[in-house]
Amino acid sequence: MNEWMTLFAIYLALFLFGMTVMRHGLLIRFKGVVPSLLMKFVNKPWKGLLLGTIAATFLQSSSAVMVITVGFVSVGLLPFYYSIGIMLGANIGTVTTLEILAFDLSSFILPLLALGIILLFSKKETGFSFGCFFFGLSMMITAMTGFESLAYHLSSIPSVYDWFIYTSERTGTGIIIGTILSAIVQSSSAVTAMAMSFMGENLLTIKTSIAIMLGANIGTCVTAWIASIGGSPEAKYTAYAHIWLNILGVFFILPFIGIFTALIVLTSDIPSQQLAHAAFLFNTICSLVLLPFSRPFANLIIKIHGGEPSFKP
Repeated sequence: MNEWMTLFAIYLALFLFGMTVMRHGLLIRFKGVVPSLLMKFVNKPWKGLLLGTIAATFLQSSSAVMVITVGFVSVGLLPFYYSIGIMLGANIGTVTTLEILAFDLSSFILPLLALGIILLFSKKETGFSFGCFFFGLSMMITAMTGFESLAYHLSSIPSVYDWFIYTSERTGTGIIIGTILSAIVQSSSAVTAMAMSFMGENLLTIKTSIAIMLGANIGTCVTAWIASIGGSPEAKYTAYAHIWLNILGVFFILPFIGIFTALIVLTSDIPSQQLAHAAFLFNTICSLVLLPFSRPFANLIIKIHGGEPSFKP
């Protein structure tokens, strides 16, 4: 059992390392674009949503976008209300990684790794950034392959198998597990990717995997909350809004999770793709539903956390 736990930790570290390297490469390439986009053209919620989606897609992390946004709000460069659209878009953009990883890309590991290593020695910034991207992506695919092989061996352990069966029968347990794991590893993508791998070995049902994904959305908010500590009241409102956004989304979908699961099953015959589509649809629906109510939502957050609501833009 200790051997499998060690392998699990190694694959998780490899996935997070790959994501960090890939994000670093994208940040180098677009370092002058993302901050300026976040500071401009966000005077309307729908503009913030578009820019948040683009930024999170490039950075491959809603947490990274939210940390940047909290920083801008903290120093007064961005009003709290303008951050609502950005966080709605960030939730959509961050799931693009899952859509990529949902395909079987194991045959591309060596070509991507070789290309990445070669480009890492490039003296040009663009070449180096793409080297980071390809190298990081190959590490993430390797970790996904490792999770799948690990899931197969774990299924032969009676206690682990019984635990997965127990979780499959309890949606709430899946949400709690997803929340805790995401808060620990600071990545909803990593937690959802693990669930995708376990689904491939029939250890998790689609319904349980969706529950874990929902919990992971909540747990990843911890990063922005930590970034807001010691900041201005508006910076804290931004972090609280991110938390409430994901909690309310989970709360409202829970009564319909059976219907939602049934619809997701129709989108693909491949389990991993089903979960990737579920994450994309959930975040997109939540963001689009809340978008017209950005102003009331911002005022509600301020009121809940001890401030005076303002209807000024």
